[in-house]
Amino acid sequence: MPNNQYAFFNGQIVPIDHAQVSVMTHALNYGTGCFEGIRAYWNAEEEQLFIFKLRAHMERLHRSCRILYMQLPYSVDELCQITVDLLRKEGFREDVYIRPLVYKSDPLIAVRLNDTTDSFTLWAVGFGQYLDSSALRVCVSSWRRIEDNIIPSRAKVAGAYINSALAKTEALLNGYDEAIVLGSDGHVAEASAANLFLVRNNTLITPPITSDVLEGITRQVVIQLAHERLGLHVVERPIDRTELYIADEVFFCGTGAEVKPIIEIDHRKVGEGTPGPIAPLLAQLYREVVHGKVAAYREWCTPVY
Repeated sequence: MPNNQYAFFNGQIVPIDHAQVSVMTHALNYGTGCFEGIRAYWNAEEEQLFIFKLRAHMERLHRSCRILYMQLPYSVDELCQITVDLLRKEGFREDVYIRPLVYKSDPLIAVRLNDTTDSFTLWAVGFGQYLDSSALRVCVSSWRRIEDNIIPSRAKVAGAYINSALAKTEALLNGYDEAIVLGSDGHVAEASAANLFLVRNNTLITPPITSDVLEGITRQVVIQLAHERLGLHVVERPIDRTELYIADEVFFCGTGAEVKPIIEIDHRKVGEGTPGPIAPLLAQLYREVVHGKVAAYREWCTPVY
């Protein structure tokens, strides 16, 4: 069960039970909202809670709002401070997931984005692993990724996640841990809610941001860490479905997923059918970075206490 007590709602921090909306709310009926998923990590040695890439997430939230004709009434700096204030109020001493949400709040029967009221809320909850398995068995979904001229993937649009939910549900019901989704052109896009990398001949390969994928913050972190810390060459280019089957390694990355190796795709072993060696190295390095343990990247971590 959720262990949070408060939310930022209607301009102030209130008890979570007071943060409620009407069943007539526009966003509830039409999916007209955008959001972010942010992680904070508890560093027991320092007794400090670090929010990872807080500013980058809030900047992306502002970009999503521009795409959706939404007016976010708080600056990036104000959003960062609201987040810190809420986490301090909660007093978390564990890993945390943070959800800011901008949504159309009018009780309107109107399928449009203009001339509507925009509202903002933010809540947080103690959170462990999004993907339970340390090594994933996945499938290529029969559902295709929505494309930019339908619902843009570079905006985290609330209603668009039914596309992700359909792909993930299909995978789970068929006995897999996750799904890989192809774009409308048949090339690999991403997972249901994570970006994707593969390794061939010690080169890291990932679909470009023009392949209807989220402009992932963790994706960019992985690219930077792979280059600066592991000395790997990183290439952004289209990936064919069958290239997944002959890759040396494949892994997901994202705020929720973190860095997760894949050992099987469509009943085909990835490499030797065991993780590594690159994905586990990146996963361990990522965990150290988000907990504020790597001095060179400490600026990515916002302390709460």
